[in-house]
Amino acid sequence: MWTTIKAGLFKVGTLVKATGLAATLGVIEMLQSKRGRRMLAVLTLGAATAAFVLARPIRSIPAGTAAVRVNRMTGGMAILDEGWAFAIPGMHEFRTYPLHDQVYRPDDAAKATGTGAFQSIEGLSLGVDVSVRWALDPARMSMAARLRPEELEHDLVQPTVDGALHRAFAMHTVREIFATARAPIQKGLEEELRATLEPEGIVIKAVAIGSIDLPVQYKAGLEALLNEELASDKMKYTLELKEKGIKQADLEAQADKVRRETAATAAGNETVIAAKAQEEAMIHILPLKEKEIEEKRLEAEAAKVTRIKVAEGDADARRIEAGGESDARRKLADSDAYRLDVTGKATTEQMAREAALLKGNPLLIQKTLADKLGDKIQVIIAPPNTNGFFASGLLGGGGGGGGAAVPAPVPAGSE
Repeated sequence: MWTTIKAGLFKVGTLVKATGLAATLGVIEMLQSKRGRRMLAVLTLGAATAAFVLARPIRSIPAGTAAVRVNRMTGGMAILDEGWAFAIPGMHEFRTYPLHDQVYRPDDAAKATGTGAFQSIEGLSLGVDVSVRWALDPARMSMAARLRPEELEHDLVQPTVDGALHRAFAMHTVREIFATARAPIQKGLEEELRATLEPEGIVIKAVAIGSIDLPVQYKAGLEALLNEELASDKMKYTLELKEKGIKQADLEAQADKVRRETAATAAGNETVIAAKAQEEAMIHILPLKEKEIEEKRLEAEAAKVTRIKVAEGDADARRIEAGGESDARRKLADSDAYRLDVTGKATTEQMAREAALLKGNPLLIQKTLADKLGDKIQVIIAPPNTNGFFASGLLGGGGGGGGAAVPAPVPAGSE
């Protein structure tokens, strides 16, 4: 077999030598003619251009990234910001690193049945959803430049974070991880990872612990235990609230008692002050009351004297009025007697004159009577035996017989 390999290598070497000699003869032949020299120049320029393009001596550094240029001859390193950079092929090694925040999350450790599940201090498997946010420190890029960019997270961040997570969870019980010690564990992980990766040029921004996946049976028992503890805590807080309520009621009762005592004391002081003020006021009021009583007594006596004087004046006035009225009536009686006397004498004299007149003119009675009866009577029927006088019965004359119609005088203007 080794002889076969040696024979093959000899054939390959012979072929390479023949190819080199043919190329050398071809170049010599091309250099001897003008056209050949031109073609050789074109081929040389094309090869140089292709080599320049493939070698990429000018590199672009995008925004949000930084580059490390390593000199293979001297071993020096240069940190380059975004923009354009020059790298000589074969001499410089050019590497770019992202500066934005990156997140590492161990997906195989999120479930209790996963391959990367964590172990608690009791030896139970549990899954924890952990995420670590990290970024490269631009001031310490040379620390991370020893690794290739694609191996930075896999070879440096991932093993460091996984080791810290397994150590942290292995120091606590499942109950502490699930309920009470989550924040201290998170804080301890952040401090440990920062202290470990910061010298390597990696900055740990934050560590977040999310949901925790427990074995089904343990999870049910733990939830029941937590429910009992919560019920116990609730009862404790309820009792504390009851005690505080009792204390509050006691304090309110005491405050109410103090308020009532203060109010009663204030009311008593007000009553005493009011009594003293009333007593002091009575010292000044009593003389005024006595003066008022004396004034009213004097006013009553003055009113009595006034009423007596008024009554005496009224009596005197009534006596004077009665005397005047008696004199007036006496004078009226004398006047009436004098009038009746004068009237009687005048009436007697008039009757005497009328008697003498009637005696001389008997028909005057009929005329007068007819005038008295009214101006509408045209016929008067006189009873009989009146001797021509229909009113003889009125004068006391007798006589009977049929009467005759005596035409009565008709007043002027009547029909």
